[in-house]
Amino acid sequence: MTVSAPRPQPLVPELGPLLGRLSVPRGTASGLVPLDDIRLRLVSDLFDLAGAAREFASENDIPGAVQSLNRQSWLAAWERAVEAAARRVGDRIAARFEAAAAESRLPRRKLAALRLTEEERRGIEVRLGSGGSVLVDALDELEATVREASRKPVPASRWRDALAAVARRLETAWIGLEEAAAREEASWQADIAEVRAWRRPTWPLWLVTLIVLGGALYVGAVLGGLVPVPEPLRPLAE
Repeated sequence: MTVSAPRPQPLVPELGPLLGRLSVPRGTASGLVPLDDIRLRLVSDLFDLAGAAREFASENDIPGAVQSLNRQSWLAAWERAVEAAARRVGDRIAARFEAAAAESRLPRRKLAALRLTEEERRGIEVRLGSGGSVLVDALDELEATVREASRKPVPASRWRDALAAVARRLETAWIGLEEAAAREEASWQADIAEVRAWRRPTWPLWLVTLIVLGGALYVGAVLGGLVPVPEPLRPLAE
């Protein structure tokens, strides 16, 4: 009885299982900003990179395969996702301010002072992307294995292990991004509620009413002879 030799592991492992929840379709919880399409775009970009790497590997171009999934490629895909998510969160916050202002009839000039500035939007992007530090650490470890993997005609296990670690860290980074997006939206709730609760001040209306009423009483007193008619108004009174 002959025992068949174990099949060699492919150079590029399947990323789907390694990405965990990142590649699993799921709905967005009610009330939270929807990010599923951005998540799926990120996964699609990574699958495209892995597909290119497999094509190089099929032609025994190990350096080309390794470079297809290098540090810069992973970081570029992650940064695009962070930028898109931050823009989505910022637009949603701005839309909720607009809706609250329309409900309370807040004047447009007052709403303009509450709109998100570019600096505030950049701050949102920084906070959403802060979870990427674990990804950067894993990418540094991946980069350290590139030279060894490129030299050997047989795929290096260290590079494959490092690649798997990067995929798992990306899942962690994305979960952190989703949690940061929820915190970001919640942090603006008080300001949005304040806009919704705004009511136009009534003192100008009361002031105008008192002026008109006082003027009407004075005219009535003049015409009724209770108050002497001032000389400038005598022709009008006559």
